Amino acid sequence: MNIKVDDLSDPRIAEFLEEHMRDMLSVSPPESTHALNLDELKDTAVTFWSVWQGQSLVGCAALKRLDTTHGEVKSMRVSNEFRGQGVARKMLTHLIAYAKQEGFARLSLETGSMAFFDPARRLYESFGFSYCEPFAEYTIDPNSVFMSLELEATAA
Repeated sequence: MNIKVDDLSDPRIAEFLEEHMRDMLSVSPPESTHALNLDELKDTAVTFWSVWQGQSLVGCAALKRLDTTHGEVKSMRVSNEFRGQGVARKMLTHLIAYAKQEGFARLSLETGSMAFFDPARRLYESFGFSYCEPFAEYTIDPNSVFMSLELEATAA
């Protein structure tokens, strides 16, 4: 499996992210869907990774810099064919290591409160993320839960 910083120019990435958005909108009302679109993921505050197995795109993840020490996990997705095979765990491990190298003290995320998101919440909990109040521009929403992880930065 190859995890690489991606410039989002491959059309397979756009298709993968469109599928991600369709999934989110199938279980969350539009006002509670906080996935970034392709243009938003190209923002300089965002680092985006794609995960490949051979020529197959199997996952993606992004980290949005909220300030100098706080980042938000965005766009975590694993293709249906590769779910349950440890791809999300590898992506999250990679993202956390990167965040520590970059000097982040905290990572936060928003995910859905519905049963569809149970596997994601269990993954984040297994890494030590704990439930928290809304952060950044988020507000209390019955369709969202918020989680945060305090980090110890590593020397760059």
